[in-house]
Amino acid sequence: MSRPLRSALAATLLASLLGVPAAAQEAPGEAQWRAELQAITAEIAVTADRQRELEAEIAALDRDRAGLNRELVETNQRVQALETQIGEAEARMAGLLADEDVLRRSLAARRDVLAEVLAVLQRMGRTPPPAIVVQPGDALAAVRSAILLGAVVPELRGEADALIADIESLVALREEQAAERDRLIATATDLADESERLELLVAERQRSLNQTQETLAAEQGRAGTLANQAQTLGELIAAVAAANRPPAAAGAELAFVPIEPGVPNFLDPADRIAPSVAFRTLRGRLPRTASGDLVTAYGASDGFGGIAQGLTIATRPGARVSAPSDGWIEFAGPYRSYGNLLIIDAGDGYRIVLSGMQRIDVQNGQFVLAGEPVAAMEAVQVAGAAGADMGAARPLLYVEFRKDGESIDPGPWWADPY
Repeated sequence: MSRPLRSALAATLLASLLGVPAAAQEAPGEAQWRAELQAITAEIAVTADRQRELEAEIAALDRDRAGLNRELVETNQRVQALETQIGEAEARMAGLLADEDVLRRSLAARRDVLAEVLAVLQRMGRTPPPAIVVQPGDALAAVRSAILLGAVVPELRGEADALIADIESLVALREEQAAERDRLIATATDLADESERLELLVAERQRSLNQTQETLAAEQGRAGTLANQAQTLGELIAAVAAANRPPAAAGAELAFVPIEPGVPNFLDPADRIAPSVAFRTLRGRLPRTASGDLVTAYGASDGFGGIAQGLTIATRPGARVSAPSDGWIEFAGPYRSYGNLLIIDAGDGYRIVLSGMQRIDVQNGQFVLAGEPVAAMEAVQVAGAAGADMGAARPLLYVEFRKDGESIDPGPWWADPY
């Protein structure tokens, strides 16, 4: 920012600090600025022309499953990376606004000093004669005033220097906030573009499943019946494992291709109908299922007198949820207080449970790949199983891992832990 502009902004801030009551000088609260940023990003949408371009790109894709898989996984990775960048930008903005709040409160507490310094400096100019500054008609009073002023000026100068430093810091914070907001808007624009592309890819994937629609419909019907009968999540998992497992999964353990730990080829979105790697070898290698922050850890209090059997993750509104590993969708639909629930059979006796999503984009019996989008979040609180902070305004995703029906800690399984 140029010096004249900085001076103008500083003058505006000074006028604000001197002319506005102290009670009204607080910086916007976190809830207010977060709502403002969400409103800005929510208004960003893909133009009609860009949407037509994306539709043409999707239509031109190879219709084979492998090509569609690759596009789905790679686009979803870009979407989640952009969601993470926006979350980090919001965190930086929170820090900047907190710093501004501290400075504004400090300046507001010194309003009287600020007014006194400005009044004296305005009368003095740079080096005025003492008799002019005080009472020119009374020489003795002028001398006395000059003596007092000589004692006071150094203190006023110190106060003035401190005030100037704080005001310049406040101006710099405002500039940095503006730059951060611009970066946020640019990232949100990219996210809108990639999200629209992902929506079209998900729709194309589901259309490609039409040939197995009758089988999937039957699976869906059985899942609904089991959901009505099961009283607990454990009962539901046991029931779908026994009655709703897709035929392709029957010999899944025999289909694993053994590899050395550390070789991440299980993330290769090649066409396959069974996991290429045994789940037990993936400890410390799974990609995050969604971008977000840990709210409740495994084993922590669930807020209802119990212990959390999984993780609760606060995500961005509309965040994409992906499968952490290859697997078969054993259950997809609403279940009691869990809301929308997904159960993924990862093979080898392992199951991944996801709940709290607004929308599920896969069907019972469907095979999904690691990193493939399976659901989307919304801006609501999720109660019940997660037992997370009920005051949270961000969408809450619940993630639970089970081995042979028993809950296990998901924490050590992530390549990038929450």
